[in-house]
Amino acid sequence: MSAGLRSGFPTDDAADPTLHDIGGWIWQRNLAAFMELLSRYIGSDFDETDWDTVALGLEATDDEDPDCRYAYPLAGATASLEVRLANAVGSDVLSVVVAGAWSSELRLRIDTLMSALAADAQR
Repeated sequence: MSAGLRSGFPTDDAADPTLHDIGGWIWQRNLAAFMELLSRYIGSDFDETDWDTVALGLEATDDEDPDCRYAYPLAGATASLEVRLANAVGSDVLSVVVAGAWSSELRLRIDTLMSALAADAQR
């Protein structure tokens, strides 16, 4: 299952910013790894303070209610992203959307990361 990689990604200069949203899901247990690696991809540090903020923001989220999502900005040396997260109530899954990845290389890395962290390691 792809985490939102569209065939025929738009070029880096596409006018519609929503075309660059990459959506999917990951296991909750993989959120820290996801945020840390995503931060590295854009030249940013994700520290304990960031983690505490994200953990607190996630508490009242629900992926079935568009108004109950948590958005966290990541600003780095090479890109600024917005990570939107929501708990899938009753499961161990998080809905994830990453917005703002203008480079096709970064979009591919994000999609691959999401796919890897959605894989079932229990197999």
